[in-house]
Amino acid sequence: MRKHSLIISSLLAVWIVLACKDSAASVERPSAVSASELPAEDSGPALLRQPYLQSVGQTSAIVAFRTGESCTPLVRYGQGTNVSQTATANEAGWRHAVQLTDLTPGQTYSYVVEACGSVTGVRQFRTATPATATSLTFTAMGDFGTGDETQQGVLSRLAQPGNAGELLLTLGDNAYSKGTEQEFQDRMFTPMAAVLRQVPLFPSLGNHEYGTDQGQPYLDNFYLPANNSEHSERYYSFDWGPVHFVALDSSCAIGRASPDRCTLEAQKRWVEQDLAASQRPWKVVFFHHPSWSSGKHGSELTMRNEFGPLFEQHGVDLVLTGHDHNYERTQPMWGGDVAPAGTRGITYVVVGSGGAKLRRFPEEAPSWTAYRNNTDTGYLEVAVNGGTLTAKFYNPNGEVKDSFTLTKTLPASAGRLEASPAPALETPPGPVDDPAHPPAWLHFEKPLPPASPESMEDDDEPSP
Repeated sequence: MRKHSLIISSLLAVWIVLACKDSAASVERPSAVSASELPAEDSGPALLRQPYLQSVGQTSAIVAFRTGESCTPLVRYGQGTNVSQTATANEAGWRHAVQLTDLTPGQTYSYVVEACGSVTGVRQFRTATPATATSLTFTAMGDFGTGDETQQGVLSRLAQPGNAGELLLTLGDNAYSKGTEQEFQDRMFTPMAAVLRQVPLFPSLGNHEYGTDQGQPYLDNFYLPANNSEHSERYYSFDWGPVHFVALDSSCAIGRASPDRCTLEAQKRWVEQDLAASQRPWKVVFFHHPSWSSGKHGSELTMRNEFGPLFEQHGVDLVLTGHDHNYERTQPMWGGDVAPAGTRGITYVVVGSGGAKLRRFPEEAPSWTAYRNNTDTGYLEVAVNGGTLTAKFYNPNGEVKDSFTLTKTLPASAGRLEASPAPALETPPGPVDDPAHPPAWLHFEKPLPPASPESMEDDDEPSP
């Protein structure tokens, strides 16, 4: 833990004591507290897990983190540099998800976590922009949860100011090799701490997460929208400015989940309803198993055949996936083939290059491949501006290895979408700890080494 470089005032010290000892009372604040008055560095005992931003919407956000002791923490926050508002955790415990409410769309907020004697340095994030916004920049990557130097190379580039965009999508295999609690901690949250403190994360399930209780640790670690009839966080959707995003559970879709947890039929039914209801001018879908791929695993035909027609029917523009450890972009696709010149098509991109060991392509590039790369790790940056979507694949050195542009004529109604803020995202509360009984994950025997190349291999995927 880094030493605090500034002296905390006696008033701030009193606030810390109140936050840790009084779990029921709300903590009063002066009418205006500026972030400039608070330290930029963390102080006190190190948090077991640094803050990470979840289910950030137009009017609300969740700040999640974990502590080494049981207490009832609070988050001080506010628009710009004002941090005079407070939100207190509902329960004492070691894992916390504190919801910030009454936020303003498309604005920068500062926040500070106070928990059990710990005070984090001031960090900032932006709320989702409303439907009337015409621009957005986001990033995406998959197959990255290794905890090794290759992963760190990608994350170092992504953590530089502005590089991660307004939000980050992950495309599965977030924590090798089986998505256990400790693998999430050591191979995802710890190496990604600098990014996740300031950039909202929207993940999707990979087949390696299914290696532990069909992805239950994934569900326990994330706080995601559950806006489907099953109230499941395995698949969900959200809006950010001009884009409607849909996350799918492709492992469920190909039959790896037990019927009591997830089914292809329910997910497909929801996807059709969700896409049909969206009025956003751009639609992006992301999941793990690729519909189109010439990599080691090849195309997952269930995803292509079951969901491709729905994507075409309801105006999906871009599909992002992982699973194969390479980067590959298709030509615009339609009806199981390359779309005829001058007609609309859907671009499918595999971004399985976030840190796992890259693999050779088993065959020559097929005719539907526009570009592929198995020598560079990296991430995809996507920028939407009106009727133009521009994407760039960056390697850790900041070199653009691929770029493409999609254009469309926006309907007149796109400029007349509702300007009123959307309601808060529906997010289940997550697990609740028993304050009298520390959870098993509180003290792991020792940190995990980086995932081995062998552990990143995909054996026969577990059946339910």
